[in-house]
Amino acid sequence: MQLHIQSTIFGQLVRLASGNKTLRYPDEVDPSLWKKAVQQDRSRQDSNGASDESEKTTQDGGAADQELPITTDNGGSDALVVGWYGPDDPENPQNWPNGLKHLVAFQMCLLNFAVYIASSIYVPGEPYLVEEFGVSPIVAVLGLSLFTLGYGFGPMLWSPLSELPRLGRTGIFFWTLLAFILFQLPVGLAPNVAVFLVFRWVTGFCGSPCLATGGGTINDIYPPHKVPYFLCLWSAAGIMGPVFGPIIGGYLAPVMGWRWTIWVFTFLCCLVLVTMFFLFPETSATNILYNRAKRLRKATGNDRLKSQTEVDSAHYSPKDNLLLLARAFTLTFTEPIILLVDTYAALLYGVLFIWFESFPIVFGEMYGFSSGEQGLVFFGILVFTLIALPGYLLWIKKSLVPSMMSGKFKPEMVLPPSFVGGIALPVCLFWFGWTSREDVHWIVPVIGSGMFAIGVVTLFNSAYMYIGIAYAQYSASVFAGATLFRASLGAAFPLFARSLFTRLGVGPGNSLLGGLAILFIPIPFIFYRFGERIRQWSNRAM
Repeated sequence: MQLHIQSTIFGQLVRLASGNKTLRYPDEVDPSLWKKAVQQDRSRQDSNGASDESEKTTQDGGAADQELPITTDNGGSDALVVGWYGPDDPENPQNWPNGLKHLVAFQMCLLNFAVYIASSIYVPGEPYLVEEFGVSPIVAVLGLSLFTLGYGFGPMLWSPLSELPRLGRTGIFFWTLLAFILFQLPVGLAPNVAVFLVFRWVTGFCGSPCLATGGGTINDIYPPHKVPYFLCLWSAAGIMGPVFGPIIGGYLAPVMGWRWTIWVFTFLCCLVLVTMFFLFPETSATNILYNRAKRLRKATGNDRLKSQTEVDSAHYSPKDNLLLLARAFTLTFTEPIILLVDTYAALLYGVLFIWFESFPIVFGEMYGFSSGEQGLVFFGILVFTLIALPGYLLWIKKSLVPSMMSGKFKPEMVLPPSFVGGIALPVCLFWFGWTSREDVHWIVPVIGSGMFAIGVVTLFNSAYMYIGIAYAQYSASVFAGATLFRASLGAAFPLFARSLFTRLGVGPGNSLLGGLAILFIPIPFIFYRFGERIRQWSNRAM
């Protein structure tokens, strides 16, 4: 276990304070281990940071056992590329014990839940903010919209940074979460609405890394046939966060005030921060091997020892680095598969966020529910999520995993569940819209809203798994662009929600959204039938 504590924030600080004399790595105790890690050819490492050739070289005891002259090299072809110490290297995240893998995945789910709940828990407190600051309801809604927009833009920076070998994932997650918590202070103590709104955007920006890069962390630690299970659970945590927000905030805001809606999720984030400080090791293979090469250079004095990414980066120019940061934008708007999938997912997200503003109209004004009772109606979405989730996981086990193990797998094979979700979305919108009347029992529109969960579970997971597999080489940038796209609609929809439903009515307003959803139904069918051909047109897709 010591080996994995070393790369946690706690372990890094202990090593720094002790001058690297405590929690030492095996190669610091025995520098001759570099011979096992070296591969002298230029073959690239696989997705886990190792290559078949490096393992063969190490196991055969070939060139890796030769004594080599200690010379300085600036990234030329004679660099000694540091890989894993073999296929069973315990530092390789793919070889970690299952208990540690599950602990890391649980922390990612909890962090995803905590940040997403921060977006919506404030919504029941909007009337109290209007009263305190004397602003219009639309200004109060900006607290939701700006936070959402902040965590849409955040991954455009944090996701590419997390892919840099020098930084890795653990530091990005921890320090941005710490900033997220600290910046809640000016939000909760805001003396005026301007301070409140500015720091809502800032906190959204700081809290965003896990929303796009969490999937990459799961890919780091699990083999491909297990990744879909944990991506599904991670995604479900992201659904339950916004749903739980109004449930908690609905009872908290009338009693304690809107500011306490900020403090509650801040306390939850503090708990996550503490667990990550002690129990979240680095999962990025490129970062692990970068640090290994750095340690070996220091221990042996051999400047030719480099990780594969260091060799590759020697040929990068500043322009290449700028293009890397801009890749999320270019991929989103130049790849038709990504653009359409992101637009569809953004529609789902926009519907969820527009309901944060429409539920008070339906259940508050029509049915006379209290603030707390209005929050409880979100249990419809929660219950249906818990119903849809086992069915989706069963499909993964019975259909998807066998396809992946068959050797004939294609990315389009992840899409069939989205056929159901594509139909469920307009059904739920028409159902909710036209049963939200005083003469219809309130449970009927609640059930209709619950149908939304079927669409979210099946469409979100299938759609993002599809683009993640089809553009595996650019997954961090792809998911960063997807987060920005859906957050933009999630930020915009609540701003016109009240106007939409008061002018058109709840039925026609939801019918308008349902009509949009119907237009999108063919998309997964088209990609299932023609996706392979479309991918062949692109030089970036698999």
